[in-house]
Amino acid sequence: MTIEREGGDWTMDDHGRGGGPRPPGGTAAELGTRPPGPAPYEGVWRFTAPAVDASVPQARHAVRDLLRRQGVPASDDLVHGLLLIVSELVTNAVRHAAVLSPMLAVEVAVGPEWLRVSVEDNHPYRPSALETDHGRTGGRGLLLVREIAREAGGVCDVEHTASGGKVIWAALPLTPAR
Repeated sequence: MTIEREGGDWTMDDHGRGGGPRPPGGTAAELGTRPPGPAPYEGVWRFTAPAVDASVPQARHAVRDLLRRQGVPASDDLVHGLLLIVSELVTNAVRHAAVLSPMLAVEVAVGPEWLRVSVEDNHPYRPSALETDHGRTGGRGLLLVREIAREAGGVCDVEHTASGGKVIWAALPLTPAR
């Protein structure tokens, strides 16, 4: 399935309920507190795009539209945080990985109790979140991602891919952190 967007196409592959990092703790289904079978909004979708500036708002809008279309029961605050994470991760891939990775992939995974977004590129460098440096005007994107995830009760990480690139992901619970 292809989603037409002004300025380029986005390819969306529904890979079903695939694997991948998940937030810590069991899900309700694993704990036996919810009926078996996926909710209508559950699944995994993958968007590919060129590593160019225009892909940042396109990725954000595609994720927002996907969440709405699937009827994901996420609060407005959670969606705003998730979309900021998407913007930061895609911006990082465009700014820092495009020279070795002309394409990037955005994956959205929705489970019964969590949302996970990841951005994959083929650049081998594994970034880390910087500490706050008030003298710098940039370089805090991953710090922001980490803090948004933490505040929501979620997690984030960077992992190497089998092809030598990396995937940066954040998983947020659909229910508010206590």
